[in-house]
Amino acid sequence: MALFKKLILTGVIVSVAAVAGFQWWARQPIAGAGAGQVIPFAIAQGSGVAAAAQQMATAGVPVNPFLFGVLARVTGKAGQIKAGSYELKPGTTPRRLLSQLVRGEFAQESLTIIEGWTFRQMRQTVDAAPNIKHETAALSDRELLAKVLGPDEKYPAAEGLFFPDTYLFAKNASDLSIYRRAHDMMMKRLKSAWDKRDPDLPYGDPYQALIMASLVEKETGLKSDRPMVAGVFVNRLKTGMLLQTDPTVIYGLGDKYDGKIHKKDLETDTPYNTYTRPGLPPTPIALPGAPSLLAATAPAKTDALYFVSRGDGTSHFSANLTEHNKAVNQYQIRNDARK
Repeated sequence: MALFKKLILTGVIVSVAAVAGFQWWARQPIAGAGAGQVIPFAIAQGSGVAAAAQQMATAGVPVNPFLFGVLARVTGKAGQIKAGSYELKPGTTPRRLLSQLVRGEFAQESLTIIEGWTFRQMRQTVDAAPNIKHETAALSDRELLAKVLGPDEKYPAAEGLFFPDTYLFAKNASDLSIYRRAHDMMMKRLKSAWDKRDPDLPYGDPYQALIMASLVEKETGLKSDRPMVAGVFVNRLKTGMLLQTDPTVIYGLGDKYDGKIHKKDLETDTPYNTYTRPGLPPTPIALPGAPSLLAATAPAKTDALYFVSRGDGTSHFSANLTEHNKAVNQYQIRNDARK
């Protein structure tokens, strides 16, 4: 009888020790992951905990597959593991690793789209991005737009429809997800700006405001000048003056632009030449950021009809042609002479 009691006591002690040891193991950094070493791994769709543990082991994650499976089961999370691409970082414990898989904390990459880029530049950047599934590289702009917006989309071009920002994405995510998020963000930002717009604007719809925002974006990189630039363009539209903005001419030239605008370029008619055609161009000419969207929908109240670059990033604004010509002489001609 005494021997039986001793055996039971020994079994209890061993069980308690095993549980304590298991809990200790679950809270300790995974042994074998070297300092500074990040180990990438992927969990396939439909994987159970045993398959997931084996996939991690195959990828070089130094966690005991059996114990990891036990941890997932005793915590009730064995059926909650999400497929995707992950990274094991130094210092990660088995419990933290399990949390990553359950929460879907995928390994993330980032891609930055710059304000003022054209859609063509955006596509080149997305196409060159590593660690992303390229599903749009062979598509035309129109085909890509249909994939993003659906077959019933009615925009004349993709230009301007994507918001410039830094986008985080899981490794091997589809590039379509970037385009969809960028488009959704642009529509949200445009709607927000349009809903707060000045009631006396010469735009027929939000798309025309987006076109104006792209002109403002390309005319100045100085945030504080954007409302004034928009104010000048709005005044010109209201009075029937030509917009005469060089960035539209450059956009209309496309690959023919050699880095400098020539007199013949200003005189050659294209749908985007605002020296030869009145009103706004038919589409945006770039991807405008939030400040340009706000400037286009809430332009400065001004009597200015002209502006010229001072050569330092700022602009001089004038209400009449005489004053403008003086400013051109003061800033542009003198700056050209200094070169």
